[in-house]
Amino acid sequence: MKKTFSLNINKNSDIPKYQQLVNAINNALANNTMIAGDMLPSVNSICKDYKLSRDTVFKSYSILKEQGVIDSVPNKGYYVANVTRKVLLVLDTFKAYKEVLYHSFINNLPDNIITDVQFHHYNIENFKTILNNSKGKYYKYVVMGFDDETVPEILADYKNEKLLLIDWNIHSNTTNNYVFQDFGEAFYNGLKAAMSAFKKYKEIHFIYPTFTNHPIETVTYFKKYCKKFQFDYKVITNQKSLNIQKDIAYISVSDRILGRFLEQCRNKDLEPGVDVGFLSYNETPMKKFIYKGISVITTDFKALGEKAAGFINEEASMQLYIPTELILRESL
Repeated sequence: MKKTFSLNINKNSDIPKYQQLVNAINNALANNTMIAGDMLPSVNSICKDYKLSRDTVFKSYSILKEQGVIDSVPNKGYYVANVTRKVLLVLDTFKAYKEVLYHSFINNLPDNIITDVQFHHYNIENFKTILNNSKGKYYKYVVMGFDDETVPEILADYKNEKLLLIDWNIHSNTTNNYVFQDFGEAFYNGLKAAMSAFKKYKEIHFIYPTFTNHPIETVTYFKKYCKKFQFDYKVITNQKSLNIQKDIAYISVSDRILGRFLEQCRNKDLEPGVDVGFLSYNETPMKKFIYKGISVITTDFKALGEKAAGFINEEASMQLYIPTELILRESL
């Protein structure tokens, strides 16, 4: 070993003792205190030095052996077989564009990195449970936050070098590592790039349903855009009242609305991109095939996943924004 293995068992912790031992060994591997080939303390020495039962130590070693982290040789003991590191990826929900992010993330990690994925669904109790239960169990943490005032307090227990915030710049500080998209100025610039397409229509309606968790700053910049370039506009929050009308362009942050839009177009014999327009938020693999192609304003979720994986692979700080782009198709 590079350093002497040490273990701090907290008898008052909610974490079982066997799991504390598992976590301690994983942390030693993550910090390069132990490397492949190093011998682990014997079961007897762990029991004696830390006043643990043989069952507790044996259970810990069995878990690590099942995970392929350690192995054993008869009459010699246990040794580090593979420096496998576990990473926690916390997302909001599993939507199509998040699938792109996820696959890009895991495909850019080395084989010795195992990723666990959890979803908070914008529920602060879920978020708190996920983070509190994972403390000390992972090499690094990649977390998608949301708008709740207790999020910073929960994340404060994690060292900056172990934590990467992704997607939305909410509750971050200057010392955090992050890979964000810009829901404000970049969205505004995307709308400017769509100027000639919008000019085909009399009004622009932004559908921002009450059930969405999309950042409200997008609506603020939408209003700024319409006022600046003299477009008549509306913000629709009641999705049930949606009534597609000719000569209006629609912007939506929810893919549920896209289905309703296309259904109403079919029923009213309105041609998307001719009679009505539609601009969707967030690219998915299917939007270029839906109808004749759905126009989108989106960040590059593949690039976001790649950059997040880079934080795992390198011992370096990271603070960057992924560009937002407009993809014009037949729907606008």
